[in-house]
Amino acid sequence: HYEMPLDLVNHYRHLKNRKVIEFYERHAYTVFKRYQHKVKYWMTFNEINVVLPAPFPGGGLVFKEGENKLNAMYQAAHHQFVASALAVKAGHEIIPDSKIGCMIAATTTYPMTSKPEDVFAAMENERKTLFFSDVQARGAYPGYMKRYLAENNITIEMAEGDEEILKEHTVDYIGFSYYMSMAASTDPEDLAKSGGNLLGGVKNPYLKSSEWGWQIDPKGLRITLNTLYDRYQKPLFIVENGLGAADKVEEDGSIHDDYRIDYLRDHLMEAREAIADGVELIGYTSWGPIDLVSASTAEMKKRYGYIYVDRDNEGNGTLKRIKKKRYRWYQQVI
Repeated sequence: HYEMPLDLVNHYRHLKNRKVIEFYERHAYTVFKRYQHKVKYWMTFNEINVVLPAPFPGGGLVFKEGENKLNAMYQAAHHQFVASALAVKAGHEIIPDSKIGCMIAATTTYPMTSKPEDVFAAMENERKTLFFSDVQARGAYPGYMKRYLAENNITIEMAEGDEEILKEHTVDYIGFSYYMSMAASTDPEDLAKSGGNLLGGVKNPYLKSSEWGWQIDPKGLRITLNTLYDRYQKPLFIVENGLGAADKVEEDGSIHDDYRIDYLRDHLMEAREAIADGVELIGYTSWGPIDLVSASTAEMKKRYGYIYVDRDNEGNGTLKRIKKKRYRWYQQVI
């Protein structure tokens, strides 16, 4: 989960350096060999598309003054694609019955209106994410991305054999995180008055939002599942899904996080509907088991866990663990 080793950042300038592919391939080979008799399902990179909105945590990218940042991010993404494909190759060779997937941060985008320009803006926004799964699931750069790269003067340096590697070693399933949806608009007034979620967009007036502005959309999970399955016809795995919220410890030490129970229940019900739609959903893991610092805002206050940790944003607290109401509820669910 965003674990680019700092030494590789300092000495090799992160994923923009092709040398990092070799290190990743060695890492993948090592863990495949070590856990070949224990682990069947693997994923290569967590939320691989986050290298665009968050280049340092997503890819360890540090930019030089005057550097073309967009070019650097897409070059890093290409090296991730190649590294991922080589990991798929190694995994299938070492563990013949293994299933190796990719993982994206998925956010369904709705057009703010039925205006064609808004519909197209929504499509373009989704493509920013789907590009990453397109390459890993289909084995080639899609035409829309080739146009985007050309129009933005982005040149991807590819080594001989890269295209063949991508084509021959596609993933077995698509993993994704889902927390929210967003809306897209071409109206300057919409863009000015309403910021959206983590990955941009504008606020949808038909949805409620969390304390941190992430819009809560269980139906969007069903839409996302159907969209991905229609596109790839590969098994899907919901890898992250949860609600970040501040929790209150009652005088008796209990924590009644019914808001989090409501969030998970509603999303699980929509996942069940997607299965009835014909989607092949092979797994679900929520985010997350225990409170920790939220990567998106660097806050302890923004809590996701089943288990409360007595620690605040300033680092004060005993670190005592308390099972929240959701803990008992989820025990019964699973």
